[in-house]
Amino acid sequence: MRFGTLHGRFVLVRDGHALDLHTASGGTLPWEPIAALERWDDVTAFAAAADWTPAVPVADTDLDAPVPMPRQVFAIALNYRPHAAEAGFVPPSAPLVFTKFPTCIAGPSAEVRLPEGRVDWEIEVVAVIGRGGYRIDGADAWAAVAGVTCGQDLSERAMQLSGTPPQFSLGKSHPGFGPTGPVAVTPDELPDRDDIAFASWLDGQPLQHGRTSDMIFPIPDLVARLSAVCPLLPGDLIFTGTPAGVGNRMQPPRFLQPGETLVSRVDGVGEIHQRFVH
Repeated sequence: MRFGTLHGRFVLVRDGHALDLHTASGGTLPWEPIAALERWDDVTAFAAAADWTPAVPVADTDLDAPVPMPRQVFAIALNYRPHAAEAGFVPPSAPLVFTKFPTCIAGPSAEVRLPEGRVDWEIEVVAVIGRGGYRIDGADAWAAVAGVTCGQDLSERAMQLSGTPPQFSLGKSHPGFGPTGPVAVTPDELPDRDDIAFASWLDGQPLQHGRTSDMIFPIPDLVARLSAVCPLLPGDLIFTGTPAGVGNRMQPPRFLQPGETLVSRVDGVGEIHQRFVH
């Protein structure tokens, strides 16, 4: 199942069409995205037998973020060994967790205003929590996930790395710094939920590529470890980490400039596009 939001309303997406959950269910299921994810079992049961007659044509560029205003946004640093190496660190023995504040979340086709500083790219596969829970066992973790989507953990490096010790969250939370989409896809629809390929390009030039099978801490492990401390709520997002190829580790360093367009793709999910302006 593929799902997202259209004009702020939860929709199912199939073959270029969107089906409004609330309208198609005769008002029995909610239109608001968090409320729909809180009734995840009812949503999946409805979707399995839904009448698509009232569906409307939709392009990826019409869609909003799959979860426009999550209550919690977790992010994982150095979750791929090559990225840890390029950053000058040894691979961590436990997930390095920080927060992206929810107001940074944007949809799949966003114009992002560049703040002062050095803005970098980080393509990531993002897990969208469905059932969620507290102290979830790793063996049950995928059942807590509604789907995965494509994301960018955009990062203003000057603020991120300022201070002793440095702090991450503010430098990664400017408006538009958490674009996601175009849809979220349930794990059962992916060819291999534990081996998802992804890549990004800047004005057509390759930047990053990777596979989630190369994660140090895969999605079920992250769900288990995070939920051991924080109850995971429907609609929460987990940015699962980026592979090698970020701009601040290039020689010389390379950062995003006004007028450039960043394209990111997760196989089985789709593409997101960000254009950068002053």
